[in-house]
Amino acid sequence: MRNLVLIVTCMVVSQLTEAQLKTSSICPPISVDLIAGSVNNMHPESPWAEIYKVFPCFTEAIEEPSATGCAGVFLRDKGINFYTYRDYIEITSNFGGKMTPAIMGTDRNSLFKSFGLPQTKDFVWDAYQTRYGTMVVFADKDGKINRIIISTKSTATMRLCD
Repeated sequence: MRNLVLIVTCMVVSQLTEAQLKTSSICPPISVDLIAGSVNNMHPESPWAEIYKVFPCFTEAIEEPSATGCAGVFLRDKGINFYTYRDYIEITSNFGGKMTPAIMGTDRNSLFKSFGLPQTKDFVWDAYQTRYGTMVVFADKDGKINRIIISTKSTATMRLCD
């Protein structure tokens, strides 16, 4: 009986120690450059495999091609989503990294100094022509920016995922 208890105890202890040896993916500090249109030097047209390697801390990765056409590498808990099949990067309101210029949460009408006049304007979004393509900023009901899209495409050819 004593041997049986000893064997069961050893099995439980070995299972617990294995669980402690698992590693977690460490995410590098995330830096968004809205003037250059990049996140940690990854651009909207960066390949899926390259983004996958640079950000091992992703919450979901959908390989190209996908049934929905919305393939990419998603860091939803970090507020960054790379839609590689449609060539755009989405930055959401829960983004906690470094942003240059820091426009998240600012008034949507305060961007003239950095980006000029919007190329296209709607009730909830403004699209700015940039040297890399287009930057679209979305605003909440108070006019504060809560989502940013950077893309190499124009507003006429850009297709966003739901």
